[in-house]
This record gives sequence, C-alpha cells and structure tokens, in this order.
Amino acid sequence: MDGMYWGLFVFASLLLESSAQGQTQFICTSVPKDMDLCAATVHNSVPVGDDLKTTVMQLRETVLQQKETIINQKETIRELTSKLARCESQSGAAEPGGDARGGRRKDAGNKNTMGDHVSRGGPSDTLAQLSQTLQSLKQRLENLEQFSRSNSSGQATSLKDLLQTKIDELEKQVLSRVNSVEEGKPGLLRNETAQRGRVESSLTSMHQRITDLEKGQRENRPLDKFQLTFPLRTNYMYAKVKKSLPEMYAFTVCMWLKSNASPGVGTPFSYAVPGQANELVLIEWGNNPMELLVNDKVAKLPFLINDGKWHHICVTWTTRDGVWEAFQDGVMRGSGENLAPYHPIKPQGLLILGQEQDTYGGGFDATQAFVGDLANFHMWDRKLTVGEIYNLSTCSSKAQVGNVFSWLETSLDIYGGASKWTFEACRQLN
Repeated sequence: MDGMYWGLFVFASLLLESSAQGQTQFICTSVPKDMDLCAATVHNSVPVGDDLKTTVMQLRETVLQQKETIINQKETIRELTSKLARCESQSGAAEPGGDARGGRRKDAGNKNTMGDHVSRGGPSDTLAQLSQTLQSLKQRLENLEQFSRSNSSGQATSLKDLLQTKIDELEKQVLSRVNSVEEGKPGLLRNETAQRGRVESSLTSMHQRITDLEKGQRENRPLDKFQLTFPLRTNYMYAKVKKSLPEMYAFTVCMWLKSNASPGVGTPFSYAVPGQANELVLIEWGNNPMELLVNDKVAKLPFLINDGKWHHICVTWTTRDGVWEAFQDGVMRGSGENLAPYHPIKPQGLLILGQEQDTYGGGFDATQAFVGDLANFHMWDRKLTVGEIYNLSTCSSKAQVGNVFSWLETSLDIYGGASKWTFEACRQLN
C-alpha cells in the first residue's frame, strides 16, 4: 500500500515536470512518502499553473481518502476474523492439553471463569452442566419442603414457591436450547453469551436464596452434620479452613465425596505454604487418575468415585520412605512408597476445600475445581489403622475425629455460593 502512495506522488511530479517543459519528458524525482507533494514541487522550483495545482490537490485528497478507507477495512477484517474464531471455538470440542505429568499444571495466565469453561465445551456440555445444577437445586428444594412442612415456616414456604418458579423458568430455557441445537438455528452461537449470562445470573440468585433458607436451620442440627455442595466448575466457589496446620511427619486424610463430574471430579482439597503451592493436594483432573501430591511429588491413586454415589476415601502417608496407602469405602485399594520421602509437611499453610492453589491462597483454575458434594473431612498427624478407617467408612459410633482438623461448620469460611446442607451418607447407612 505504501508503494501505491509513492507511485501517485511520482506520477504527479512527472506531470508537473512535463507541463513546465512544454513537451513530453519522463523525469524520475525522489519524493519521501510522508512529504507534502505541493511542498516538494515548490522546492524543485517548478512553475505550477492553477489547474495543475488543483489536480495535484485532488490527487492528494484522493490518496488520503483511500488510505483511510483501507485502514477502516483492515479494522473490519480483524473484527470479523476475531468473531469467526470465537464461533469456531464454541462449536468445536475443547482440545485436551497439559505437561508431561498428565497435564495437571496450566499456564497461570489462562485462568477460567465459569462462563469461559462452559463456552469451550460447546452447547452439549453447557446443557449437561445446567441439567446437573438443576437436579442439585431440585434435591435441595425437596429438602426445604420437608423442613417447611415439619416446622410450618411461612417464610420458607413462600421462598420455596419462588425458587420452584425460578427452576421451572430455567428448565424452559434449557429445553429451548435443546430445540435450538437440534434444529441448527443459525442464531444459536450469536446468542450463546447473552443467554449463558442470564442463566448464570438466575442460578446465582437461586443459590443465594437457598443458602439463606439453609442458614435458618443451623440451630436445628449438630455442627458436624453438614455437607458442602459445589454445583458448578468455577474459580470462586471454595471453603477455607480457619486454623493453620502444624508440621507433620505423617498424616491421614479422610472424607466423604459424591460426584458424577466428567472428566475428573476436580480438587477436593489443596494445602499450600509460602514457596510451595503443592505441599499437599488431592486432585483428579482431565482424564488422569486421582493423584496425591506431597511437595509436588505425585502418586497415582486407584479411586473410582464419579458415579454420583457417596464414597468414603482415606489416604495415609509417612515421611519415612514416603510410604502411602489409599482406601475407598473402608477397603485398601492401593499403596506405594518413595512419595517425597523424609520431607515433613510444612506448617502455617493454607488448606482450601474445592479448589487447587497455583499460588499461596489463590490462582484458582475452574477446570481443576471440585464438582459435587463433600462431607466429614478430617485430618490426623498420624497413620490410622485399617480398623479405624473402616469405622469411619461405616459411620460407626467408634469413629474418631481428626486431631489436626475436624469437621465443624465453625471451622470453615465459605465463599462464592458453595452451600451447606444436612449430611446424607451416614443417615442412609444407619
């Protein structure tokens, strides 16, 4: 394009030179591309007639207009290319990625919110996420119905009716999305962002109202008879343990989990200390098996828990030879050694439930977030026996509570809409 402007200026100079001589001549005159053509002709002391001056000014104006038009067209092309790329990324499936250790770690600059994560999966993944969330909300509303019937709470009943109406509206939106996908409507991708925003706003409002109802029932249940619910993959739903942990040369961590998330249930818990974000982590991300990390060293665990049912899991570890054991539903499923041997778990760190810490206390990635229900999380600074773990898995009255951390509502701070409800698994077993 610069060559075009250069050629127009040279042409104008030739035209002036030939008119001044009264005959046809071709004279090559060097004119800088940013220099005013009129100034250049005056500098060469060429007499210019009024008509030629008018012609030169018209040529100059035409060149400037064409340059501005081209710039506008380039901006339009860039904008259309960007929109096309976004449409292609929404319609295509997300490609798996990661590093040599199963793709667990991601670029710290590529953090995903709930909306980002949903859009990469396309309409089918979005519908699956919404369906799971609606089922979770319906279950919680059924529990609220039972509570309101037994307590004759007028406020609970009115809020329940309002929430039921909201769920009906969301189901209609989901059905509309299904019909749009099946019919292949051309406007589907264009309306994707706005529609997802409306649905997420409604869900956030519903979660808040249900949480308000649940808060009113805390006085009617023991402080340890609760579960945490993480209905969506986000980078803002989590629970933080209030107390700091001591230095540990051995540990046992046990909990109840229920999830049907795929691929991977996410991160039930992560413990970070300054300078080491992966001091102690339990994570199942992507298509990798669940992993136990100690000081960023990895052991793969033989857990299969994403079937939508409650499972009791325990992991034990000792610094001597780095020996570890993994229990699911009271039965040892695997063991190994050389997992960060002779490395004590460092004290004064931060224990987070539901998110994986890329930095101390933050750096959450939605794709690594836990999705499902979590309850009865306990931690000891010793290795529990097989019998003690079995008592925990059967909700025995002999079951012990953690001496490093025990499961109490007053021991946690809840963020981002992760909700609490009465724990179900032990009630079903007893």
